[in-house]
Amino acid sequence: MDCTEPKVSVIMGSASDEKVMKGCIDTLQTLGIAYEVKVLSAHRTPEETRSYAIKAGEKGIEVIIAGAGWASHLAGVIASHTTLPVIGVPIDSSPLNGLDALLSIVQMPPGIPVATVSIGAGGATNAAVLAVEILALKYPELRGRLQDYRTKLKSKVLGR
Repeated sequence: MDCTEPKVSVIMGSASDEKVMKGCIDTLQTLGIAYEVKVLSAHRTPEETRSYAIKAGEKGIEVIIAGAGWASHLAGVIASHTTLPVIGVPIDSSPLNGLDALLSIVQMPPGIPVATVSIGAGGATNAAVLAVEILALKYPELRGRLQDYRTKLKSKVLGR
């Protein structure tokens, strides 16, 4: 696997989502996955979001992670314009604490799936791990990195 060209795209609905998505970025770095970060909005930059989704695969992106709050349809809009796997991260930025974002991401119509993780920072970390698990289907060398990652999690829990 070429680790210099981005394989994962991390898209945020606004720059203020970066605090929540930091765990995603940190996890991709820990696992040695090249990624790119974009701020695109389903509602404020719809043309740019559509164009990016259409062209992502041509750029070598293989998985897209989209984090947004406030019932944004960012992940769904992206999924509607690509056949790449899309993972949605509901961000807890609204008065509904991310429940609105969760429902807008998880309730996709049949045929346009979006994998959905939990609300907030934990979900952002899990989105990165899920993206690497998807990539490991094509790049078997990533399986060892994932196993090492889990071993470190276990050691941390056991205090070793």
